[in-house]
Amino acid sequence: MTLRVAIMTDETGWHTSRLRKAFRARGVEARCVDLADCRIDTTWKPHGLAIPGFGHTLPDAVFVRGIAGGTFEQVTLRLGVLHALRESGVPVYNDARAIERSVDKSMTSFLLNRYGVPTPATWAGESAAFAQRVLMREAAAGREVVMKPLFGSQGKGLQKPGVSLPSLEPFSQVAYLQRYVDAGEPGFDWRVLVIGGEAVAAMKRVGGEDWIHNFARGARCERAELTPALAEIAVRATEALGLDYAGVDLIPSDGGRPVVLEVNGVAAWRGLQSVTSRDIATLLVDDLLDRKLPASKGGLALASGDGQR
Repeated sequence: MTLRVAIMTDETGWHTSRLRKAFRARGVEARCVDLADCRIDTTWKPHGLAIPGFGHTLPDAVFVRGIAGGTFEQVTLRLGVLHALRESGVPVYNDARAIERSVDKSMTSFLLNRYGVPTPATWAGESAAFAQRVLMREAAAGREVVMKPLFGSQGKGLQKPGVSLPSLEPFSQVAYLQRYVDAGEPGFDWRVLVIGGEAVAAMKRVGGEDWIHNFARGARCERAELTPALAEIAVRATEALGLDYAGVDLIPSDGGRPVVLEVNGVAAWRGLQSVTSRDIATLLVDDLLDRKLPASKGGLALASGDGQR
């Protein structure tokens, strides 16, 4: 019996091509599905879930590669489909709860701090008055603050406001503030990829637009030594958020110790693949099939030969 996996993505391209190739190498049929095309349908027997390309059955596993943006209601429904798949016994890699934790920067910061993972001081709230006091207090101590959209990636929307708080309207009336960590000149940060509890590759992102070191913003990718300190902190950050795999962004602090800036639960790896000899898509697929799938109810049923849904 051929295993069937749904790759949840809102666009196909380099990443999905690599994943499908890696699944084919394991004898697995992988189909790209847009979560926007899925639906909860209690008349769709026997599961109440309609996943395009799978008829009245469910995939044996789901790999979440991308979730399209949309209204609050649209995104909630798409995550709801992932929750429903997990409730139906389908292993989801990464599952909706873990993705929610990593997409919300405030929850990421809370969990990193709660589990003792080194990360910059962070403040998040809806009070402009409180945010203004934070800026003034930090400035008085000779420190800078970065203001970020609560949801966002690729360095979009980041500001260093100084002592004057900008309008919260472009930030959906939420102030997410993080103490700025100066990486020196030329500025850089690290991206470490963690898969199944193991740090597998690292790179430096050097330069870019001003102080923002994102590949999408012009930073160049350089191979970096995966030191024990980088690996240990990245794995702890991934575990704190409950992620199967993650791209962990770190920056050196004043003492040289890495601190975690963000954790990406739907991590791209094209830049990282350019500086490592390890086949990242194969590592991801192997971890899903060899660890995640057998650990789930569905995986145990498949192992016993009763995997037909």
